Amino acid sequence: MTHSIAILGASGYTGAELVRLIASHPSFEIKALCAERKAGLTMAEVFPHLAHLELPRLAKIDETDFGDIDLCFCALPHVTSQRVIPNLPRDLKVVDLSADFRLRDPVDYQTWYGKPHDAVELQKEAVYGLTEFYRDDIAAARFVAGTGCNAATGLFALLPLVAGGVIDPDEIILDLKCAVSGAGRALKENLLHAELSEGYYPYAVGAKHRHLGEFDQELSRAAGRPIEIQFTPTLVPANRGILAAAYVHGDADQIHAALIAVYSNEPFCHVLPLGQAPSTRSVRASNYVHLGVVAERKAGRATVYAALDNLTKGSSGQAVQNANVMLGEEETAGLLMAPVFP
Repeated sequence: MTHSIAILGASGYTGAELVRLIASHPSFEIKALCAERKAGLTMAEVFPHLAHLELPRLAKIDETDFGDIDLCFCALPHVTSQRVIPNLPRDLKVVDLSADFRLRDPVDYQTWYGKPHDAVELQKEAVYGLTEFYRDDIAAARFVAGTGCNAATGLFALLPLVAGGVIDPDEIILDLKCAVSGAGRALKENLLHAELSEGYYPYAVGAKHRHLGEFDQELSRAAGRPIEIQFTPTLVPANRGILAAAYVHGDADQIHAALIAVYSNEPFCHVLPLGQAPSTRSVRASNYVHLGVVAERKAGRATVYAALDNLTKGSSGQAVQNANVMLGEEETAGLLMAPVFP
């Protein structure tokens, strides 16, 4: 069965990544592409690397007919999704890639984003889109909220360990190295080549990073009580990829065994042999996440690593994975491409 797909926000990085992935999907067909500022252009004009594909011309959202669309991906900027999605047809399945619906509690949303939510009732409906942990809920969902790419990377490393009780959940320090495409395609002075290259720097330090809300929500749910971690993201001069290093209290052998137990049957999650750490170059442009555990020299301490591509497994690939589950397709459909190397 062929499913008709629309992509809102098709002129951004995650929109282009969705097009790239869906182009090889056996049962998804793109019927509508929306981009407000670039409406009227072809995708080839916006993204020359997609020029070989036959695609609809970019259009404005309010000029698009969703009557024959089965599922809509929303790759819109923060705040925009919560204003656009409530006006889409109620029978339309939606996977949102923005930050607007990731937090279940409207109070938490206001705490982390500094404003009241504009679509509280829809916020209550959203299922958190970490497929490996919410697969059954996603299968029954009409509306799925994609994870943050930083949050997904850290949660793949930490959720099984907190849920399994093999680490001290009150002693977690998470360090993330993040590629620049995670900041989106909009022009920003600090992302100019001369400002970013040949150096890296931590950003949103202390208690300022909004993905802390996701970590609090998901790790607290896994632990059955409030959990707050220490988290520092660092921007590095690379285009794609996130590498997480979680410094934890626990036995490395037990931690490694816990990850294998959870991920052994997961098609996109690969646990390396004990003592090995992953690299972002091994998952580039793929929907895979690689995890590693290394025992530290002090007994009872370990570092847990996770590496993924922020645009694929951290965003658009995970969105397609969720859409597959929502539409009853093979979960791996369109996503088994090998990582790009070198």
